[in-house]
Amino acid sequence: MDGGRSFNVRSIERLLTLVWDSGASPVVVINKSDLCEDPEIYKSEAESVSMGVSVIISSAATGLGLDEIRTVLGKGKTGLFIGRSGVGKSALTNALMEENISETGNVRGDDRKGRHTTTSRDMFLLPWGALLIDSPGIREIQLTGDISSVAETFSDIEEAAKGCRFSDCGHDSEPGCAVQESIQAGIISEERYRAYTKHLNEVRYQQRRGDIRLENLERDKWKAIHKEYKNFTSKKGQ
Repeated sequence: MDGGRSFNVRSIERLLTLVWDSGASPVVVINKSDLCEDPEIYKSEAESVSMGVSVIISSAATGLGLDEIRTVLGKGKTGLFIGRSGVGKSALTNALMEENISETGNVRGDDRKGRHTTTSRDMFLLPWGALLIDSPGIREIQLTGDISSVAETFSDIEEAAKGCRFSDCGHDSEPGCAVQESIQAGIISEERYRAYTKHLNEVRYQQRRGDIRLENLERDKWKAIHKEYKNFTSKKGQ
């Protein structure tokens, strides 16, 4: 919340999809509240895309939110901090460890981007018996895995889709699409819907890449479409 580029609801959506796919339970931690005049604005934005996921406002400098993080990371549990460089993952680790055990760095003054201080994944035993992994900053979030992880992140869209007229609705231009109706009514934003379709397309692409049979079927389908289009245009020109 220091006015940099790290806070982005689209990035939160992508990280949530990544975590859901791993089988872990995500918690959104918005750090550096001590550098923000109105943290509640950030929290409200994060909650708008974090369906059913806890959002914690924190500050490694003042200790705000640390008790909530300790509650999430109960004894015997393992947690992992993931996020872009400069969000304060290592500073939070130090605060939870109650000692400077993980190196921290300043963000660049020109664009508020963080330098990659943490270059390896380190696991720490917290004082109350939980394990915490501090990881390097993420430059790019690539999605793989299962469609169900996308459904978890966009549960509001999935819920709206239950009202679609057709069970195989693509939520584009089909008649009776409840998702499009929700967008028109302002319940679901265009930006969130576009993020949803982008996530689906990325995961499906990665699934096809990992399955030669599906990849060949996809290629054959497009060959047939191009052939049909070529025959149509040649007949039209006669």
